[in-house]
Amino acid sequence: MPRLAAAAVARHAGAALRRGALEGLRRLSSLQPSHAASSEEVTERWADLPRFRGGVFRDQRRDTPSLTPYFAQVLVEGKASARAAVLNRPGYLNALTTTMGARLNKFYESWEDNPDIGFVMMKGSGRAFCAGGDVVRLRELVSEGKTEECQDFFKTLYSFIYFLGTYLKPHVAILDGVTMGGGGGVSIPGTFRIATDRTVFATPEVHIGFHPDAAASFYLSHLTGHVGEYVALTGEKLNGADMIALGLATHYSMSEHLDLVDERLAKLVTDDPSVIDSSLAQYGDMVYPDKNSIVHRLEVIDKCFSHETVEEIVDALESEAARLDEEWCTLALKRLKEASPLALKVSLRSIREGRYQTLDECLVREYRMSMHGISKQFSHEFCEGVRARLVEKDLAPKRKQSEDGQTIRVPYAPWRIEF
Repeated sequence: MPRLAAAAVARHAGAALRRGALEGLRRLSSLQPSHAASSEEVTERWADLPRFRGGVFRDQRRDTPSLTPYFAQVLVEGKASARAAVLNRPGYLNALTTTMGARLNKFYESWEDNPDIGFVMMKGSGRAFCAGGDVVRLRELVSEGKTEECQDFFKTLYSFIYFLGTYLKPHVAILDGVTMGGGGGVSIPGTFRIATDRTVFATPEVHIGFHPDAAASFYLSHLTGHVGEYVALTGEKLNGADMIALGLATHYSMSEHLDLVDERLAKLVTDDPSVIDSSLAQYGDMVYPDKNSIVHRLEVIDKCFSHETVEEIVDALESEAARLDEEWCTLALKRLKEASPLALKVSLRSIREGRYQTLDECLVREYRMSMHGISKQFSHEFCEGVRARLVEKDLAPKRKQSEDGQTIRVPYAPWRIEF
């Protein structure tokens, strides 16, 4: 493949930039496999273990699915001139762990250097592409005071996202199912994203006391108008048609047709993005936004979410809700008022900063913000948000209260120094 030979010089010239973009964030080589195992190899290893039955590990006492072993959290499929990384924690909606980030870094680096591989794919097992980072585990680490392990998680994940965003080979992500938070981060910076009728996209971090990270401040800020602020602050779920309309996805396919798409890609011997693009278009499906689509609200969204502060945004939305009497306005207000006040302020500023920054600048800033967000001073918002939404699921986070019993409205200033 002559294109790959020509790219070799650029690849090696860019290596120093990649290593330094996140201020020297190290690769977690101690957690990375020595070689890329195929799905068949992994299955053979599983078969040798006494508790492997029916394709999953079983708890000997309860006969329920157990934790996916570290070496099987990312599987590999080989194709004619492509490799596919398969996120494989279906019981956890393929939520990302440090190990998964490390394996992705290792695999993608080796595939980029392999002249026989023309392009790379990513997909998920089960009913999700990727639900983002494993924030339940992250909450446990924060509660246990394991700061270095938290640092490793963010460094490894953000390093991979930058690697993907500067990848020298075409990348195809199949977003079939839940695609939230970090799931967008490990797909949207790549070349092609296939949305389906099962795709559910969102950046719901403000509802767990965090900020849209994993490059969200970069790609959301580059959406039309002020849709990025709307999606970040409300956490509204978007379907595949919405993703196409907003440019978050590049192609669309009915989920039942993905086997045909996969079969076509498996036969391609190319590193030419235009050839891949044509194949995806040929085997894809046409889709149009329905009457409830976000595209029909862009004018009102821009009017409300262009305001400088969260308080002004809420006031403007309340006025529009009273004037329009439309359900989406009421729901958006409800989501804003359910979110962490601190997370809203931080997230708004983050999207506004991202609009004028490069991908690597956004990731460096998001890393500092993330570490600040789980620090002793601010971690209560995150830990309590995860508890209320994902652990105990009472949907009643206990925000920090002032002496008069009111929820503390924290200004953006505490995190500003970290930018």
